[in-house]
Amino acid sequence: MQSQITYTQACSNFDKIYEEAIASREAVIVTRDGSESVAIIPINELNRIIETAYLFQSPENAARLLAAIQRAKARTFPPRSIDDLRQEFGLGEEA
Repeated sequence: MQSQITYTQACSNFDKIYEEAIASREAVIVTRDGSESVAIIPINELNRIIETAYLFQSPENAARLLAAIQRAKARTFPPRSIDDLRQEFGLGEEA
């Protein structure tokens, strides 16, 4: 669960807030009276959010991704190794 702190607390305890965001992988919300709140979030988490938003911009791609998630949850297909998939699709080893 994300935590919330005031701007004053953030200024005086930034090192602890930084470590909390890294350890929890959750955003730490910083609030300030009369101003918009901001979030401190690990860069890897931010990049994942941005990538997910990008992938879901296209309705067609979003539908394919959601269908794939449903198939994965239903275990429609048995798990396959990377080597098996490379062979099936005629792909060589990664360089």
